[in-house]
Amino acid sequence: MPEANISAKAGLPLWLTLGLAALYLGLAALIGNPYILLIMTLVPIWATVGVSWNVFSGYSGLLSFGHAAFFGLGAYTVAVAFAKFGLSPWVGIVAAAGVGGLAGALVGIPTFRLRGVYFSLAMLAYPLALLYVFEWLGLQEVALPLKREGAALYMQFADQRVYVLIAVVLLVASLLVNLWIARSRFGLSLLAIKQNELAAEAAGINPFQWKLLALVLSGAIAGVAGGLYAVVLVIVTPHSVFGMLVSAQALIFTMFGGVGLVAGPVLGALILLPLGEVLNATLGARLPGIQGVIYGAAIILIVLLTPEGILPWLTQWWKKLGPGKTANLQPGISDSLPSVPATAAPGRTNSKADLKQVQAGGVDVLLQVQGLSKSFGGLQAVQDVSFNVERGEILGIIGPNGAGKTTLFNLLNGFTPPSNGRVSIQGADLRGRKPFEICRLGIGRTFQVVRPFARLSVLQNVVIGAFSSVPNDALAYQRAFDALQQVGLGALADAKAGSLPAVQLRLMEVARALASKPQLLLLDEVLAGLGGGEIEHVVQVLMGIRDAGTTIVIIEHTMHAMVRLADRLLVLDHGKVLQIGEPAAVTSDPSVIEAYLGKKWVAHAAH
Repeated sequence: MPEANISAKAGLPLWLTLGLAALYLGLAALIGNPYILLIMTLVPIWATVGVSWNVFSGYSGLLSFGHAAFFGLGAYTVAVAFAKFGLSPWVGIVAAAGVGGLAGALVGIPTFRLRGVYFSLAMLAYPLALLYVFEWLGLQEVALPLKREGAALYMQFADQRVYVLIAVVLLVASLLVNLWIARSRFGLSLLAIKQNELAAEAAGINPFQWKLLALVLSGAIAGVAGGLYAVVLVIVTPHSVFGMLVSAQALIFTMFGGVGLVAGPVLGALILLPLGEVLNATLGARLPGIQGVIYGAAIILIVLLTPEGILPWLTQWWKKLGPGKTANLQPGISDSLPSVPATAAPGRTNSKADLKQVQAGGVDVLLQVQGLSKSFGGLQAVQDVSFNVERGEILGIIGPNGAGKTTLFNLLNGFTPPSNGRVSIQGADLRGRKPFEICRLGIGRTFQVVRPFARLSVLQNVVIGAFSSVPNDALAYQRAFDALQQVGLGALADAKAGSLPAVQLRLMEVARALASKPQLLLLDEVLAGLGGGEIEHVVQVLMGIRDAGTTIVIIEHTMHAMVRLADRLLVLDHGKVLQIGEPAAVTSDPSVIEAYLGKKWVAHAAH
């Protein structure tokens, strides 16, 4: 599935959304043909289904083939409640939202254990199973009864334009929900998960929570659309609401208009649904299935010509034709950012000695590692590792390639569960905790291979780290900007992360970890791939971070930088602690030299 630049092109402004809805209703008021009015009712209903699909798949990146499950349950909720129990569809549609949301939760809890195509196939199974369940229950055809008295109380109107009005109101409401998501931490967190779930989790984001909330909300919107669909068509059958075409239309309309764009499903439904219906009405008898052919051809053309959808292409085309700067039809998350005053980056105010002087006697141990081990089958990656990290120090971890350094970091922040041993921060046991929970306890993390959210801005990348500890969005952005200032990237806050060179990507990732206000910062080869001047700059930044009160544990191969930077060095070799102590003592130890360079260098080092 193509990934649109959602962060920069979130959706239509409110005034334009309301204006286009009013224009659509005005056009409907001029039409008296019942068939055309039916199509004009179905367009916003199916656009709403597309919006519901977009709320989940467009932001989370998980491709759903099963939204017909929520749509069909909504339709049957309204139909059965009315036909069997006499409950007004006005109430039934509200119940349909609840049923759709509940179904989203019940579907998401087990299915989020799957990844990629397996998730998509599992989602496809739900509507197919429900189709046969409802046939087995004897609900092959449920007709909504006719009410002659108080018909409006049962959503039965002689003027079909009222249904157009209700459908448009439903669509506008779903668009406003989608627009709110695009401009909130909800949407930004989902985009971070979509682009790099491991990095988002390390920054304090709970992927399961946000994805489940998105699916619940998506299911509720689809359920309401299904409920209104039942009212408009009067008769509900399993194939009409749980069939393959239902899920396919939600996906096709959104992909045609633009995945992740709020207006994408609307444009897709507005073009493809009338075209498919008209061709089916005129040519369906001679060419059965012409509607499906049109949808398939549309997707093939989009994938080949403009993979991000027709809306981004139309926007670019319009800007080229415009005489000057055109109105931005797709304001993004950055449009709603609070203004942040520029502040000077904090200087070096404290040394390690100064920090220890204010401690209440003795060594202040921040992190304790006791007997930590991890085996992968027959490979013992980490073997009985024990050490303490003192508050305010920089502890360097060195060792040859394959010594188990990154595995040790993964054990410390929860990406890998230990086979044996214990890790605790200020007495809090970290065993069994998820990475986002460990982040919230005060441990930040960068990665050996930098993991940016490339399609987001630098500030948006860093604010992901602040969300875990700051409930207020404005304060989160302020904290993120302060973290950027601390590493010297304040001037690049609005730049796209994917455009940054290596040294700035490294510093941005450090800033993202700092934004969570960690007590302990785990830096995995933050100097890797940098030149001499860049290394010196990053070293000065890290010293400033330590002097500002953050404890650092760093893995690095650049020994001349590590000797200057670290207060102590811990040497790993074949997963075991070989030596730990002051840098001068460790680097002159014969066992350390042998582990790095081989036995023939030991005698040479002695001379």
